[in-house]
Amino acid sequence: MRHEVIEKSVNLMMVLVVLAVSIGGLVELLPLMVSDETTKPAEKIEPYSPLRLAGRDVYIREGCYGCHSQMVRPFRSETERYGPYSTAGESVYDRPFQFGSRRTGPDLARVGGRYSDAWHRLHLEDPRALVPESNMPGYPWLNEQMVDPELVTAKLRTLKMLGDPYTDEQIEGAAAQVDGMTEMDALVAYLQGLGINRSNRR
Repeated sequence: MRHEVIEKSVNLMMVLVVLAVSIGGLVELLPLMVSDETTKPAEKIEPYSPLRLAGRDVYIREGCYGCHSQMVRPFRSETERYGPYSTAGESVYDRPFQFGSRRTGPDLARVGGRYSDAWHRLHLEDPRALVPESNMPGYPWLNEQMVDPELVTAKLRTLKMLGDPYTDEQIEGAAAQVDGMTEMDALVAYLQGLGINRSNRR
């Protein structure tokens, strides 16, 4: 009888649905928000350097995450190809995180150090020069566009306010580190840093 009352009252049904979803969401999310495994950086994980931070933003702007995930899932087929599975502690400084859900191209979570800087540059300029079957577009204009030192400094200040452990000295020196650098330099630096922490190497 009570069930019929709930089904016949749209307002009561909506209130109960919202209540059920809210309780379920809290039960799922609250433990993650206070767990050290999800809120503390993994071993050897540090905030992005100014150049890598600029490269991460180029990566996001150009939509690289649309074809490349950065999350090795805990399955044998994935760990054999890409290396140890990803942990939450590896991504604590990613805002937004770059897990991704598609793999038109390979996962990049462990790509750092696998190829030389020169390989990355050529691959980004003309992917089919190195991988003939690739359907990735080229990004030659990144060689012409320069990193904005003032913008990078402002981003570091903002990230410090959000809790990233940048020092005042690091923020003040950021502009000098990226001055004269191209967006290609920045993107290559970002890619070369992915997954290089010792705890995740094969």
